[in-house]
Amino acid sequence: MLPAQQWLLDSILSLEPAGEDERPTRQTQDDKWALNVAAARQFHAREGHLTVPRKHVEEVDGTTVRLGTFLDNTRRRVAKLSPERRADLDALGMRWS
Repeated sequence: MLPAQQWLLDSILSLEPAGEDERPTRQTQDDKWALNVAAARQFHAREGHLTVPRKHVEEVDGTTVRLGTFLDNTRRRVAKLSPERRADLDALGMRWS
């Protein structure tokens, strides 16, 4: 941040840097995968299939998950998936093509 910007934040807006307990925590790739699979399970339980429109979003525990995008991108990258991750979606009847 430029010194002028820092001065504006300090003197005009009276803002202080966030404390350690106020900073957002980063999600790991495993956390993101688990959230997306939870959304897929929720959709599958409700609809009985995983034919999800690309723009479909699913709410899981107050978090918005772009499920259609996730599944579309996962289908395109199936060759790079670990066997465990592929099995997660195979259990829900994932259509790979």
